[in-house]
Amino acid sequence: FRIWLPWSQVHEPEQVNRTEVEIRDKLAAIPGVTAVAFSNTVPLDGRLSWDPVWAQDKVYGPGQAPPARTYRFVSPGFLAAMGTRLVAGRDISWAEFNDHTPVALVSENMARELWGTPAGALGKRVREGIKSPWREIVGVVEDVRNEGAQFKPASIVYWPAVTENFYGNPLYVQRPVAFAIRTNRAGTQSLLTEARAAVWQVNSNLPVFLVSTMKDLYDQSLAATSFTLVMLAIAGTMALLLGIVGIYGVVSYAVSQRTREMGIRLALGAEPGQLRRMFVGNALFLAGAGVAIGLAAAAGLTRLMKSLLYGVSTVDPVIYFAMPLILLAAALLASYLPARRASRIDPVEALRLE
Repeated sequence: FRIWLPWSQVHEPEQVNRTEVEIRDKLAAIPGVTAVAFSNTVPLDGRLSWDPVWAQDKVYGPGQAPPARTYRFVSPGFLAAMGTRLVAGRDISWAEFNDHTPVALVSENMARELWGTPAGALGKRVREGIKSPWREIVGVVEDVRNEGAQFKPASIVYWPAVTENFYGNPLYVQRPVAFAIRTNRAGTQSLLTEARAAVWQVNSNLPVFLVSTMKDLYDQSLAATSFTLVMLAIAGTMALLLGIVGIYGVVSYAVSQRTREMGIRLALGAEPGQLRRMFVGNALFLAGAGVAIGLAAAAGLTRLMKSLLYGVSTVDPVIYFAMPLILLAAALLASYLPARRASRIDPVEALRLE
């Protein structure tokens, strides 16, 4: 959930910080809560900001600015509350947070881009502006998908939620913050009631708003994509069913039309099993040729859907292995059943058929 500390209620930045830390402590005392932290944003909430970030050991030409990075202002313990893993180094400590020590965390993709490895970023120094003090990197955080599961993770710098000399501010604090609570009671009304009570014990004038679970934020971020994929899944399922029915009908009809031929072959001494294998083999050869053509076309067309796929490549081996098997199974069944029936009839009766 989010709160906001307006200037009219809490003027001094130090008091803003103390209020947020006190709320954090009250929330941590709620039964069932295992971790609590606060930040200006949480993953998937859509509240992102970007600005260039300078690295002390990199050279920039005249008038040149480094790439913009996503900012996140966090309290100690935010990574634990969100379940985000540290790849190298450590989290910001409460001692550093309270003393306004110039430290920072960076995402793994940013560390690899600038210093080659996550461990290579430790001890390096970054800053948000050319006149700001350098801040030492003490930890590297695994990449987080901030804009949605379907988007690549952005490179992120994690600044302490209270920072000295940030963009010219003697003490920079976050007045609107989101509190992240890690608990097995997430989503329950009783937890929300106790969380609101904890906030109001510190300041009864603060509204608690935009309450959600991370599952809610995740579902919201995928809402448009999920709808599109559901429609495509329905269309794909119908296409698969029509393909199965079509293959079965065509192959079954083709085999049944050759009943007289099978009668002649039986009359001349052919074995029923041999005939069945011949007809089924011909049907599977034709079906296999069709499947090969279809796979080649699908490999090209699915690249158009690349933006809708998450965690699945456009040539996913499971899909490309399972679908041909289903279609070939339909062809096998469609050819075997009529061939089996035809191989059992009396050759004399088969020769009488028109």
